[in-house]
Amino acid sequence: MRVALFLTCVNDTLYPDTGRAVVRLLTRLGVEVDFPTAQTCCGQAHYNTGYRHEAEPLARRFADVFAGYEAIVTPSGSCGAMVRELYPRMGERARAEGRGDTLAAVLAPVVPKTYELTEFLVDVLGVTDVGAYYPHTVTYHPTCHGLRSLGLGDRPRRLLEAVKGLELVELPGAEECCGFGGTFAVKNSDVSAAMGADKVRNAESTGADVLCAADNSCLMHIGGTMARLRTGMRPVHIAEILASTEEAVAA
Repeated sequence: MRVALFLTCVNDTLYPDTGRAVVRLLTRLGVEVDFPTAQTCCGQAHYNTGYRHEAEPLARRFADVFAGYEAIVTPSGSCGAMVRELYPRMGERARAEGRGDTLAAVLAPVVPKTYELTEFLVDVLGVTDVGAYYPHTVTYHPTCHGLRSLGLGDRPRRLLEAVKGLELVELPGAEECCGFGGTFAVKNSDVSAAMGADKVRNAESTGADVLCAADNSCLMHIGGTMARLRTGMRPVHIAEILASTEEAVAA
């Protein structure tokens, strides 16, 4: 199977190891992974901040860059939700504004082929045991876009439960937002910081070594809060856990 890796802006700029982990993991599972270098932002930041029309050229570019692949895999629930949930809305809105069906027609082919990593593993490849080894105690935070927009459900937990050496502990208040929300963290910084502190206190109460999530934007916010509160926990993307093996154990 030949798939394209949609790395996303945050991962490309700040967390390239997550992208490398996705490639190692999928290659180990027999998937051929391409990285189209022409990819750019999906337009989520623009769209969510109110610059809807400015997001349209980025959406068109996404559709052009990723055309022709059997699947598009991303280690980001929020960017995956942008494509799956909001691209169709963009097309419908353009039609409602009298600008025709062109945008909807351009975007339609990539929407059903875009998968967040864990749903691609479980739903498309049909695996939960990916042969991973990670000797740490882990608690899992389900991010808002993955939980509410993509409906990932228990897919990430099933993958983590199958990891050899990993002890998974329940996170109190797991479904509560961490407070990041993209520009929400800038525009409502006091509220964002308080929500982040609540999330970290709940995580710390589990006694886990690692807090895991499927989106580095949320982990960036949570990790910053952990650093300020001087906890002993580390934020780790689920891709890096699943890519870890007994021969090459991730930190």
